[in-house]
This record gives sequence, structure tokens and C-alpha cells, in this order.
Amino acid sequence: MPYVLVLAILALSSLVTSFVSGILGMAGGMILMGVLLALLPLPAAMMLHGITQLAANGWRAILLRSEVDWRVFRGYVLGALVALALFMLVRLVVSKPVALLAMGLTPFATLWLPEGLHLNAQRRGQAVVCGVLCASVALTAGVSGPVLDIFFVRTQMRRHAVVATKALTQSFTHLLKIFYFGAVISLQGGGVRPWLAAMMVAFALVGTSLSRSVLERMNDVSFRRWTRWTVLTLGAIYLANGVRLAFG
Repeated sequence: MPYVLVLAILALSSLVTSFVSGILGMAGGMILMGVLLALLPLPAAMMLHGITQLAANGWRAILLRSEVDWRVFRGYVLGALVALALFMLVRLVVSKPVALLAMGLTPFATLWLPEGLHLNAQRRGQAVVCGVLCASVALTAGVSGPVLDIFFVRTQMRRHAVVATKALTQSFTHLLKIFYFGAVISLQGGGVRPWLAAMMVAFALVGTSLSRSVLERMNDVSFRRWTRWTVLTLGAIYLANGVRLAFG
């Protein structure tokens, strides 16, 4: 594929996926991860994804900072740091097929959980569990939005608070991912060119800013419906691609 075309795809992907995430609070990261895995080696894809999504989620959290649930965020940070410590001990880096399969299975796995579990990030201790699970999935598959969603779907938050708190928790997760895969790249060689990362960040900020007006026009019911169907559709696509790569 011509280099200029690759750059155009990356720039457009950063813009569109940041716009989608700004509306739904998720899903954009799943799309971007799929594009990056198709074009780059896994450690570089994880690194660039982390940088781009940190910019998009961080800017979204700043725009909606008054809506953040800080108690949930503090619990999430604690859990995510526990997950990072475990991954640093085992130094786990999965293959592309495994990453795609994990991305594909994650949205459907959330549907298989028994109703009796009633996961809710606002309940005592569950934000910590959310942090452990989401950081572990992010360091394996690159994205953790579908897992994060099951901890927010039963909360009493309005859509603005959901998007804002998710954005801040995901920003922290992407920081951990940048740190972890930066260490992997330093050991294995390769990396992400600074100007490419800067380009992705710039388009991510534009996409996030453009999404604000669309979010304002949605209601809470349609917000949750579109979120669920989007991640399930993406999960099916990535699951099919993972099976294709794994089994030929």
C-alpha cells in the first residue's frame, strides 16, 4: 500500500473514531485499534493507539470535567495500577490474532454475565474491580470499552457524566498502555515516529471537538441503545477477522 495512502487512512481514522467516541463514550477506540492492527506491528499499534486515544479521551474529559464522578475514577485508578503491576511481572504481549479475538469476544462476554452480578461502578469496591479488568483487557486487546460499559450501564449517571467519567478512566488506561508498550518497544526495537503521533493527536482533538454538538442533541435512551449495538457489531467484525488470521 502506498505510504501516502497509509497516512491518509490513519489521519481519517483518528478523526472519525474520536468523533464516534465523543458521542458514545466508546466504540471509536475499537475501530481505531482494528485499523492500526491492520497497518502496524502490534506493539507499535498499541503505542500509537494509546497516544491517539489519550488525546481524544483527555480532551473529552476536559470539555466535560464538571460531570466527572471522581469517586469512581479514584477506585478505577487503584484497580488499573494493580493490573499494570501484574502485567509488568509476566511481560505479556499477545499476537495479532489473539488481540483481535479478545476484542471480538469482549462485547459478547458482557452479555453472558448473570443478571445477578449487577455490576455498577458506583457501588462500593466495584470501581476497583472495573479498573483491574479494563486495564488487563486494554493491555491484551488494546481496548476495554465494552468491559467498561457494563460497569456504567446500571449507574444512575446521565449521559454527560457517563461520557466524562469514561473519558477520564480511559485516559488513565491509555497512559498505562503507553508506558507498558513503550517499555516493550525499547526492548524489542521499533517505535512510533513523533510526527506521526502528533498528526494522529491533532485529528483526534478535532474529532472530539466536533462530537460535542451531536452529544447535546441525543437523549439518554438513544445514547445507550446506539452504544450497545455499535460495540456488538464491531465485536462480530473483529471476531471474524481474528478467526480468519488464527485458523487461515
